[in-house]
Amino acid sequence: MILWVAIIGGMILLVIGGILYLSFRSAHFGFVRKLSGDRKWLSRLICLVFYLALTALLWAVWNLMNALVCLMHLVLFWVVCDIVSLIITRIRKKKNGFYWAGAAAVILCILYLTYGWFSLHHVWQQTYTLETDKSVGGIRIVQIADSHLGTALDADEFATYMEEINALSPDVVVITGDFVDDDTSGEEMKGGCEALGRLQTKYGVFYVFGNHDRGYSSDASRGWSGQELRENLTANHVIILEDEEVLIDDRFYIVGRKDRSEEQRGHGRLSADQLLKELDPSHYIVILDHQPYDFDSEAAAGADLVLCGHTHGGQFIPIRHVGEWIGENALRYGLEERNGTVFIVTSGISNWAFQFKTGCHSEYVVIEIEQK
Repeated sequence: MILWVAIIGGMILLVIGGILYLSFRSAHFGFVRKLSGDRKWLSRLICLVFYLALTALLWAVWNLMNALVCLMHLVLFWVVCDIVSLIITRIRKKKNGFYWAGAAAVILCILYLTYGWFSLHHVWQQTYTLETDKSVGGIRIVQIADSHLGTALDADEFATYMEEINALSPDVVVITGDFVDDDTSGEEMKGGCEALGRLQTKYGVFYVFGNHDRGYSSDASRGWSGQELRENLTANHVIILEDEEVLIDDRFYIVGRKDRSEEQRGHGRLSADQLLKELDPSHYIVILDHQPYDFDSEAAAGADLVLCGHTHGGQFIPIRHVGEWIGENALRYGLEERNGTVFIVTSGISNWAFQFKTGCHSEYVVIEIEQK
């Protein structure tokens, strides 16, 4: 509790400091000085009102979190540009009449966040080709994760990507968690489930829960229950796996794990070894596990392939490796092999609360498994 209070308090101080910094620095623009009659206090007040209004506008258009993301990125760019300007001024020993550092900060921030918006809202296809000694023939798996329906991607947009996936003729489609979000509406949830129901696969659509699928708020606040999500998935022929496995075509297993958040909520989940110990190791074994956390155990248990999401590819360039540094994620994004097990972490087809991705882009993943 004390830690969270400290974190929240620190964020509030950071935001206040950021707004004051922007207000003081923006007061150096010539048009602001002219507007204020060259009165410093009035210049700063005008800028303060402007940034408070801008924050309120972004809050109304998106939400407070995105407003603060925009604000703090602007602060970061402004600080860097001010430092560069100071260095150049000292080298040249001459001050510029025009406050180019502030103008550059605004332009760079707009370009950066525009790129981040595009990277989130345009979904790419990421393809990996894997080889195995096991007798599997060929398998085409399409992986979807982190749609968080209703945040940055609505059910109709989601359905268009399901049509793209149908054109790939997948053997299986797997959803590795966070299909919905804490405040996804019932309409979006049902629409997304119906889109999954229109997928055309050879062996089916398989689903594991993520930490947000369960919801951190009450069912009443979402307007629908976890049971309704299950019923809508099942009605659309989606196979939910919770510490369960399915043998497909006597060639490969799909093993779905309960999410790590179940342990954090005081519930349990089976270990990777418990899940795999009775499986035939001559068959190819694919584990679906929302959070990329338990890699060593999954490799030791004998999995051939582990598919994860959760990280959103690291989200933003300044913080994208934080999850790995603090031990929350074994891998931020991409493909990694450990002791014969291949791990793939996707950046996800959409996003959580943020409207930007700058450390990665949105995607669905196509995995081609080929026999050597």
